[in-house]
Amino acid sequence: MRSRCAALLLSGGGSRRWDRHPKALIPVRGRPALEYMAEVAVRAGCEPIVAVTGPGQELAEASLGSLPVRIVRVDDAPELRTGSIQAGLAALPSDRDLLLWPVDHPFVRAETVAHLVAARTTEPEGSWWVPEFGGLGGHPVVIAASVLPRIRALRPDAPLREARPDAAADFRRLPVGDPGILANIDTPESYRSFLEAARGRGEVW
Repeated sequence: MRSRCAALLLSGGGSRRWDRHPKALIPVRGRPALEYMAEVAVRAGCEPIVAVTGPGQELAEASLGSLPVRIVRVDDAPELRTGSIQAGLAALPSDRDLLLWPVDHPFVRAETVAHLVAARTTEPEGSWWVPEFGGLGGHPVVIAASVLPRIRALRPDAPLREARPDAAADFRRLPVGDPGILANIDTPESYRSFLEAARGRGEVW
């Protein structure tokens, strides 16, 4: 049976704070972050899967190997995240919910992603599902197919939150026991900080 949820992996940023080293190549579970994310999305039953990449990410793209992932290259303005999302959406069918997962947050457990992808069943009255840890919302998120036209209609430089549903009942928070949903590896320091904290919890990443 075909999954109701597609996946969009965002890796189009310039990684300026990483001295242009693509965050998609940062080791996660012993392999490049983008490869780990794609593997998790496949196991969660997402189909199809699109990875949006940017300039200089040939090695990250190659890491996907034979995984069933379509690559969409965004060369002009990788800093415009909504524009990158729109480029990815153009390669996806319009009738699926969407797992939206930025490479800035790769340290998310596979079971957390599976829980989110199942949100349509567990929280059917929602249309925008966000994982929550310690009272804070994180990434990735799942967005209902009915909301995607609002994202397609945004300006490429507009914040994604402008597409959120107005009704509070549509915005659902899903509590998870996964601190990785909050881990933004925007800098090498934040990456090392997460790994140190994970070791303290007995986790191996």
